[in-house]
Amino acid sequence: TPPCPSTSPARRSPCPSASAAHTARGVQPKCLWLAGPHTQSPESLLDIAARKVAEKWPFQRVEERFERIPEPVQRRIVYWSFPRSEREICMYSSFNTGAEDPAAPGGGAASTAPGGAADAAADENRLPFRRGIALLDGGCVDNVLQVGFHLSGTVTDPAMQSEPETVCKVAISFDRCKITSVTCSCGNKDIFYCAHVVALSLYRIRKPDQVKLHLPISETLFQMNRDQLQKFVQYLITMHHTEVLPTAQKLADEILSQNSEINQVHGAPDPTAGASIDDENCWHLDEEQVQEQVKLFLSQGGYHGSGKQLNLLFAKVREMLKMRDSNGARMLTLITEQFMADPRLSLWRQQGTAMTDKYRQLWDELGALWMCIVLNPHCKLEQKASWLKQLKKWNSVDVCPWEDGNHGNELPNLTNALPQGANANQDSSNRPHRTVFTRAIEACDLHWQDSHLQHIISSDLYTNYCYHDDTENSLFDSHGWPLWHEHVPTACARVDALRSHGYPREALRLAIAIVNTLRRQQQKQLDMFRAQKKELLHKGVTSITNLEGWVGHPLDPVGTLFSSLMEACRVDDESFHGFSDLTGKTYQHLPSHKFLEEGESYLTLAVEVALIGLGQQRIMPDGLYAQEKVCRNEEQLISKLQEIELDDTLVKIFRKQAVFLLEGTGPYSGLGEIIHRESVPMHTFAKYLFTSLLPHDAELAYKTALRAMRLLVLESTAPSGDMSRPHHIASVVPNRYPRWFTLSHIESQQCELASTMLTAAKGDVRRLETVLESIQKNIHSSSHIFKLAQDAFKIATLMDSLPDITLLKVSLELGLQVMRMTLSTLNWRRREMVRWLVTCATEVGVYALDSIMQNWFTLFTPTEATSIVATTVMSNSTIVRLHLDCHQQEKLASSARTLALQCAMKDPQNCALSALTLCEKDHIAFETAYQIVLDAATKGMSYTQLFTIARYMEHRGYPMRAYKLATLAMNHLNLSYNQDTHPAINDVLWACALSHSLGKNELAAIIPLVVKSVKCATVLSDILRRCTLTTPGMVGLHGRRNSGKLMSLDKAPLRQLLDATIGAYINTTHSRLTHISPRHYSEFIEFLSKARETFLMAHDGHIQFTQFIDNLKQIYKGKKKLMMLVRERFG
Repeated sequence: TPPCPSTSPARRSPCPSASAAHTARGVQPKCLWLAGPHTQSPESLLDIAARKVAEKWPFQRVEERFERIPEPVQRRIVYWSFPRSEREICMYSSFNTGAEDPAAPGGGAASTAPGGAADAAADENRLPFRRGIALLDGGCVDNVLQVGFHLSGTVTDPAMQSEPETVCKVAISFDRCKITSVTCSCGNKDIFYCAHVVALSLYRIRKPDQVKLHLPISETLFQMNRDQLQKFVQYLITMHHTEVLPTAQKLADEILSQNSEINQVHGAPDPTAGASIDDENCWHLDEEQVQEQVKLFLSQGGYHGSGKQLNLLFAKVREMLKMRDSNGARMLTLITEQFMADPRLSLWRQQGTAMTDKYRQLWDELGALWMCIVLNPHCKLEQKASWLKQLKKWNSVDVCPWEDGNHGNELPNLTNALPQGANANQDSSNRPHRTVFTRAIEACDLHWQDSHLQHIISSDLYTNYCYHDDTENSLFDSHGWPLWHEHVPTACARVDALRSHGYPREALRLAIAIVNTLRRQQQKQLDMFRAQKKELLHKGVTSITNLEGWVGHPLDPVGTLFSSLMEACRVDDESFHGFSDLTGKTYQHLPSHKFLEEGESYLTLAVEVALIGLGQQRIMPDGLYAQEKVCRNEEQLISKLQEIELDDTLVKIFRKQAVFLLEGTGPYSGLGEIIHRESVPMHTFAKYLFTSLLPHDAELAYKTALRAMRLLVLESTAPSGDMSRPHHIASVVPNRYPRWFTLSHIESQQCELASTMLTAAKGDVRRLETVLESIQKNIHSSSHIFKLAQDAFKIATLMDSLPDITLLKVSLELGLQVMRMTLSTLNWRRREMVRWLVTCATEVGVYALDSIMQNWFTLFTPTEATSIVATTVMSNSTIVRLHLDCHQQEKLASSARTLALQCAMKDPQNCALSALTLCEKDHIAFETAYQIVLDAATKGMSYTQLFTIARYMEHRGYPMRAYKLATLAMNHLNLSYNQDTHPAINDVLWACALSHSLGKNELAAIIPLVVKSVKCATVLSDILRRCTLTTPGMVGLHGRRNSGKLMSLDKAPLRQLLDATIGAYINTTHSRLTHISPRHYSEFIEFLSKARETFLMAHDGHIQFTQFIDNLKQIYKGKKKLMMLVRERFG
């Protein structure tokens, strides 16, 4: 038994029915097997008429219009009322259809879209539409019955590995070739129809002759007499008594009650009787599920592919619009409601944080879709008024996102920075912010009634060859072809709206008129500039620019024109209805349109308008998001252009536009001789132009790329603006580039452009010199110049060819510039840069190394020059690499020694040791370096530096020089009583050992210095012990043998050291006892034990130590526990 009819309101069938009365007298059977249409014979007039009526008229209007409707006519209307195309079924059961617009966001991903909105699987076979086809092909559809405008049947889901076979009951109501409601016992919870509904629908479309067709049930009931009706009702109740008995009894009671509501209305409802006149004719869309799914995706915050899912929903809206399905606007309304209800909006507003970039892009697409909807050329005024009301409601909500970026964390508009006066009345803080809906609201005021516009979009033959008005806003050009003068983004929004609503021919005609208008304006702009060129070049500045760029614009005007024209390249004339499968990447020069020059095609026009848009001079917009969007859209458009293979025809277009851009100025050329200081740079675009033109016209390619290298916003000497044109002022405040949030990306693109030119210019001396000059003039970032230097070096020294010496010199020159730029600034890559420069200079040759050493003070710090540059130059690997002879080696070594001495003089603290090392092989230079150290020792060299050099001297075999430096170092040292782990202790011990080895006199000379500098008892006792173990100076300076006697502790100099050590122990003991805690008692006792060992080295040490302990007991008698421990150990 088929399921109960849909619970949606059913139209009441009149009782009695005139048409039913007429057919009741006929002899037609109550059930008919209808044959499908025969293709061999012409259609009958009945079928033609019935099909048209079934498409356009609700059945109630048919009944009211005609007094009698023969049963065969009714049957044909009912037959033709079911949808005939599988396209809509596909659209409502999957994200993926042949009508997918590849230009729409998310469209490209459609083939891997998930089966339902809640299903993350990418397998296309899991799409409900595909599964429905499989069920149909598998013979799983049964019991199909059509009663009036209601279709029912069962669909069997085959048993799976984990699930048994299930039978689903499906019911479908339809009206005027649209499914208006669906129910299925599978309990599907999704935006789209389930596979069972798909299978039953396709069964009816593909096998209409196998479907039992009945008239609406009310017609059948009218043919029954009273007994038959009673039998019918009783059998119905008996077969379904558990389900319908309560309802049957309730209805019986109401019918028998004369005052009941049911008796106040004529007729009775019939779910199979088709639509009422007042019923809206639209496809079934589960609004609750749309809202739930969007809410779910938003709550996931970009995880689990939710952004992709939302983009697919937007693509579905575009698909519906293209099919002219009213559910497109309905679905977008539901999506927008959920977006506006997103709790993150208020949270971000409160915290002043930015929404994510992907989420921001979703809002952009939302605004663009509303723009398309309100620009529907055939929407009714009341519908547009309804949308306007809704848009204004959303627009007024406090958390509604702004068009130009996020809330609160962006710098104000440019006009906020202007001085009071000229533009003070335009202060943006006093104006309401434009939201993502503002453009759609403004578009509600646009209309399509302009006769010129109507002629453009409706005819390929609209010309006026007698029109000679050559003014700026003329309706036709010199060819007599139509032009369309309107704010370019708005005009392009019309094109997008026409495409989106399934009018591709009309969109193409308007796109061609817009492009022809742009080309004409571009030519006029160039003519005007040529007339004023001398004056403008004399001023050297312009404030003429576009405050609104086309690339990165919220409405993407250039992208719209490009996509419209490219779509025409891929669609042949027969199938150009907007639903072709546009997945291919092959573009063709299709036959010329009426309004194209000879040899031109949609493809050349698409490429040309993209070049015009990319080359447009436009001001850098405010805010991080808007600036990132400029970069992103530019890269996307160039990426699309790169898919096109250039032929001779397209190369001509490139040449033409490159010349236009180079010679022009003002709004149309970002590559003109004079541009606005804050114009969006052309680096990315110029790199594309350069690579495209290079094989065909190298001179033009280099001219274009070199012109684009400039970055005026970083030029400190750039003029700040032309005050004579206040309405175009955009940089009155100089050096406002902190508002350029994408500056680092822009500089990297500038670097990429330069690198591309360097690579291409390899082997061409003149080109390389020109590119080098441009880099040095225009690039202001040391890191980018360093990257270019490295790039040039790699290109010049490729393994498969001999080094390109000119390119190597360019690399070196850039490296030298980096050295000069970073010499006085902190740069964490500085050491890497210096090492690289030496490597580069080595590749260039010995003269380059000599040059950088001769001019070291302009390139390096003294430390870098000695420790990296000179040391590397003097290394064996460099000598081997350069194949130097003895004379060349000596010359290079001489330069290195001169450098070393100069550096030692300038920075002895850090360079003296390196200078000594570098001068080892030259006696005079070595002596000079040593003297520099001695001179600096008293003026600021630290004991650490002096000890290091002293040890070096000992290592080199100069013990007396080492001793001299050690004594100088001791003068700078001061070790307090508690610094027993100081790093200088080893140096002090080494100095004493050196003195001891040299002899008694040297030891005697250094001990007073030690006593003066070192107050740490343990260090002094260590020195004392070492001095008493061996005889000082076993081999004297002049070869004289010493007596071999150990030094006495009772005589100088050791007596002085012993007394100092004992004194240090006494002072240290008192210092430690001042703040001692019980946990340090045992450690303190051990310290006293060491002190006793030192005391006992004196002849009266025992007495001294006893007195010392007695003093401690007396002074610190309050520390009873500690004194008890002292008594236990020392008595």
